[in-house]
Amino acid sequence: MTTEAVWRGGVLGEHAHAVLAPNPGPMTLDGTNTWVLHVPGDATAVVVDPGPLDEAHLQAVLRYVEHLGAHVALTLVTHWHHDHTESLGRWAELVDAPIRGGGHGQPLVDEERIELGSLRIRALTTPGHTADSVSFHLPDADVLVTGDTVLGRGTTVVAHPDGALGPYLASLQRLHAIAVERPTALAPAHGPSHADAASVIAAYLQHRTERLAQVRAALAAGDATAPDVAQAVVERVYADVPREVWPAAKASVQAQLDYLAAGSA
Repeated sequence: MTTEAVWRGGVLGEHAHAVLAPNPGPMTLDGTNTWVLHVPGDATAVVVDPGPLDEAHLQAVLRYVEHLGAHVALTLVTHWHHDHTESLGRWAELVDAPIRGGGHGQPLVDEERIELGSLRIRALTTPGHTADSVSFHLPDADVLVTGDTVLGRGTTVVAHPDGALGPYLASLQRLHAIAVERPTALAPAHGPSHADAASVIAAYLQHRTERLAQVRAALAAGDATAPDVAQAVVERVYADVPREVWPAAKASVQAQLDYLAAGSA
C-alpha cells in the first residue's frame, strides 16, 4: 500500500512557487497554496490568494518575495471563499499594491492580459465552483493557476447555489483545451502541483460524468421521491465519504440535480 507524499508547497518551474498556509482540513486539504508568480531577474512579483489571516504565513510570503529580490506589485484572488480572502485586510496593510478578484478592486475581465515586468498572465473566468472563480494562465511558463476549480488531490465542490455544474463543466473543458495545446503544469489552490495539467483535468471531467450517472441511478432507485432528495442521494452515492464532508457533497448533489432538471445531460 502506497501513501501520498506530504505536500509542503514549493517551486513549480521557474515562474511559480507555492507558500503553503497552515490551514489544513477536510475542505482545504494540506492548506491553501499562496502562489508567488515571478520571472527571474524581475523586480516585481504577483501573489495569488494570500489565504487565511495568519501573520506567520503572510510574513513567509513576503520573505519569499524578498528572497527573489522583488516586491509585490499585484495581488490576484481566484474567488471569494474565506480560506483565500480572509487575510486581505491585513495583506493590504503589508503590501502597497492593488488587489483584484474575489470582489475586491477592479474586476478581472475574461481573457484580460496582465503584464508586469517580464511576467505575462492571462485571466480566464472559470465559473462553476463559485460564480466568480477565475484561473490564470502563464503562457511563457506553461502553468495554469486554477484556484479551487481543479485541485491537486481529490475533486472540488460545486458550491450550490453560487456554483453551478453547467458552467463548471464548460470551465473544465476550456482549461483542458489550453492544457493539451502544449505540456502545461497545474498550480492548484489546494493539494500538490502536477506537471501534467491535462491529465488531471481529463480525470475531473471523467469523474463528473461518473457522478452524474450515479445520481441518475440513485433517483431511479427511489431517491427522487424522498422528502429531501439531495440528502437521500448523498447518503447513497457518498456513503463511503466521511460524514464531515457530506454538507459539501450535498451542495454538489444539488448542483447536479439542477443540471439534470434543466435537461443539460
